[in-house]
Amino acid sequence: MSATESSKPTPPVPTPPAVPMPRKLAAPAPAGPVPPAAAAPTTSLEEIRTWGRVSEDGTVEVREGDSWRAVGQYPDGTPDEALAYYARKYDDLAFKVRTLEQRHQAGGASASDLVKQATRVLDEVTDAAAVGDLAGLRERLNALTEALSEATAQEAQQAKELQEKAIAERTELVERAEAIAARDLSKVQWKQVTAELNELFEQWQAHQQNGPRLSKGVSQQLWKRFRDARATVDKHRRAFYAELDEAHKAARDAKARLVERAEALAPRGVDGIPAYRALLDEWKTAGRAGRKADDALWARFKAAGDALYAARAEQAAAEEADSAPKIEAREALLEEAKAVADEPNIKRARALLTGIQRRWDEVGRIFPREKERALDDRLRVIEQALKAREDVDWKNNNPETKARANDMSSQLVEAIEKLEAELAAATAAGDEKAAKAAADALEARRSWLSALGG
Repeated sequence: MSATESSKPTPPVPTPPAVPMPRKLAAPAPAGPVPPAAAAPTTSLEEIRTWGRVSEDGTVEVREGDSWRAVGQYPDGTPDEALAYYARKYDDLAFKVRTLEQRHQAGGASASDLVKQATRVLDEVTDAAAVGDLAGLRERLNALTEALSEATAQEAQQAKELQEKAIAERTELVERAEAIAARDLSKVQWKQVTAELNELFEQWQAHQQNGPRLSKGVSQQLWKRFRDARATVDKHRRAFYAELDEAHKAARDAKARLVERAEALAPRGVDGIPAYRALLDEWKTAGRAGRKADDALWARFKAAGDALYAARAEQAAAEEADSAPKIEAREALLEEAKAVADEPNIKRARALLTGIQRRWDEVGRIFPREKERALDDRLRVIEQALKAREDVDWKNNNPETKARANDMSSQLVEAIEKLEAELAAATAAGDEKAAKAAADALEARRSWLSALGG
């Protein structure tokens, strides 16, 4: 194979099968480039001959403007086969150009990506080893690039705006994290703070995955601030939980000792209840030992107390069974005591009640205590009723009271006689003022005497 005049390297010389040249084929379909080398070109042979020629030694040339450029050699085939071979190379390039144009017309594709692809195809078309209207392809590519330039500028502006928005959003996440770190972390609710910080971190990760890519410098600077804020919060949280663990351990040890002391009270039965109550007061001030430990220790402590109170319940049941006949005896005494109110003679009523009270005390203690108090209250009503009768009788029959009443009656009688004389004298003298005063005083003294029973 002889050297060519082209600056491009000579392509390998294939041995294509004989393919009849179609008179006219349809334009390239958008399904993809024509891959097999043996496929017929999509341009008629006559049109191909306007763009290419083959010399006697098999050198294939393409017309570009007014000059010809060698694109390779095809010495082992006919001139038509040689032109068809390099025409198919052109068809591949034309298909790429047509695809880019269709993507631009359809919209939705990135203008900057289309410009990059058009630039690459333009490099392929320039000095391509193909036969066809290469200049026309270059013009179409240049026109496409120019048409995309405005869209590319808009995309760049949009990308800049998205970058600025993303930086603002990520900065807001950083500032919120820093605000949490700036709190008085000795007084916060750590469950709430941890949830807030975790939510911010999830938003940060989502922003990284779904948001626009930031420049390395800005991204690292923002991440450092966010990371430092998290580190500050984590440091205080670890310190808090370390201190809490120590407090839980101290409370756990104290409660374990209380449990042992409570369990040791079991042999004492009912007598151990006061000591158990004292231990319960200590339990309340021992602090928290953590939910799991608290629940386990409390179960043991409560079981120890339940054993003591179960013993008391058994004792109370026995005492209540023993009190049944005593309750019946006091019920009978209450029925008998009803006669106290019916007895008109106070002294005999007192004697009857005293006998009932003596037998009441002889019955003995009754359990439960609530039942005893209820019976005592019923007897107390009878006692108070009798006492009220005795108070009235004493008031009416007290010798001293009677003496004072008789003395006052005598004084009132004398005062009434004197006022009657004064009234008569004032009336006879016609002194109405003196008569009225004497009459008012006389009426008052007569009322007092009447109240004394005079």
